[in-house]
Amino acid sequence: MDELFLTSSIPPSVNHYLSYRAIIKKGKPLAVSYKPKEVVDYRKSFSKYVESEVEKQGFDYVHDGRRHFYVDGVFYMPRLDMDANNYWKVLLDAITDTQLVWRDDNVVCERVNAIYYDPLNPRVEIHIYPTDYIGIFESQDALDAFVETCKNCSRYKRNCSVLRKAEEGRIQEEICDGVCNKYKEKKD
Repeated sequence: MDELFLTSSIPPSVNHYLSYRAIIKKGKPLAVSYKPKEVVDYRKSFSKYVESEVEKQGFDYVHDGRRHFYVDGVFYMPRLDMDANNYWKVLLDAITDTQLVWRDDNVVCERVNAIYYDPLNPRVEIHIYPTDYIGIFESQDALDAFVETCKNCSRYKRNCSVLRKAEEGRIQEEICDGVCNKYKEKKD
């Protein structure tokens, strides 16, 4: 299955992600950052929950670093004065800690789909699923078609940097309208 559904308590806000304390080092005052206990505890407990849900829901995805994921969230806030966008950081870091959904949250497209107010049961309902696009290609089919053409190019066997960068999502002058201008028919 390539979809995962999770429910989280409202995580610690990014505004409280780091705290600072002063120390004296070599006779000079120095500010040192640290993660407060609330953040550490949330990440640990939510990570365990994610691990169990990955297994329970049969979420199994190849972590190749090319695929991005939508993370749709519906927030049920306890108060009106809360900003939903402040709660993604700790939540996504906890999921990343598991290494079961993605290796790094730089592949995440987080989206707030709705905000409601429920002071009796504040939470975030999360739906994780892969994007249709891969790299610069709008779909797996578009990538496959591009690669099929690449297979007839002399650069393909040498781990073509143009193809690799395109799969990573890098925009390049070498590719225009889905055509690679570095293409050279390989000789048999």
